[in-house]
Amino acid sequence: MAFQTAIHGFETTVYDISDEVLEKAKAKFEGLAESHKKDLGATEEQITKARERLHYSSDLAFAVKDADLLIEAVPEDIKIKTEFYKQLSAIAPEKTIFVSNSSTLLPSQFAEVTGRPAQYLNLHFANQIWLRNTAEIMPHPGTDEKISEEIVDFSKAIGMVPILVKKEVPGYVLNSLLNPFLNAGMQLWIGDYATPETIDKTWMLGTGSPYGPMALYDIIGLTTPYNIYKLQVEKGKTDDKIVLDKLKSTFIDQNKLGISTGEGFYKYPNPSWQSPDF
Repeated sequence: MAFQTAIHGFETTVYDISDEVLEKAKAKFEGLAESHKKDLGATEEQITKARERLHYSSDLAFAVKDADLLIEAVPEDIKIKTEFYKQLSAIAPEKTIFVSNSSTLLPSQFAEVTGRPAQYLNLHFANQIWLRNTAEIMPHPGTDEKISEEIVDFSKAIGMVPILVKKEVPGYVLNSLLNPFLNAGMQLWIGDYATPETIDKTWMLGTGSPYGPMALYDIIGLTTPYNIYKLQVEKGKTDDKIVLDKLKSTFIDQNKLGISTGEGFYKYPNPSWQSPDF
């Protein structure tokens, strides 16, 4: 999100909890730069200018001191998000619009704690946003309509296709379609009906898709499904506890979080699902 914003001409500050994490972000941006060159034909001049527009800070007050827009992408945990917004609302300028990139949580769950409910809504991006350039915009009942319109305009300005969701729904449009598909793959794996490779191969051969659900989990990052299943268990969906425990022991506890750490269901940078003879 930050790189997409910077390469389209906006001064962009990346905030995270430590300088160590921010160094990892810088390294990731170098990978994104190569992807923009390869997939979109970005020039070296465009990449250089994007780097110059990217700024980094582990000081939240400094990071937001003159922000017009803040995009929150902290983990899918209600407590963490609530505490973050409480901290943020006390230090951000009155003009700052807050948006959340939450995959599953609704803006109405946090609107009041932001301290600016009329200037708050969700803005959700797909993975590989330079290619899958949807920007799902989901206001809550108290969002100012003009703010929604500003986010539509911003989305267009950073090369996205705005998808305006008429009212709140967990999963927006994309994930409402995608989550049942991913969950079906997860249940096949958890039930030991098929290996991740067999699950993905079946889907790829049967539909012509470039990857299957297990590879897609690696692309998304396994922390996200872990947090989603954790939320479902906390809501009383006890059947999901077996999935939660398996994800924790197999991936989370071993820091095998997908592409970002070099291993998830597959090993990277050369996963078997990308092999021509897969």
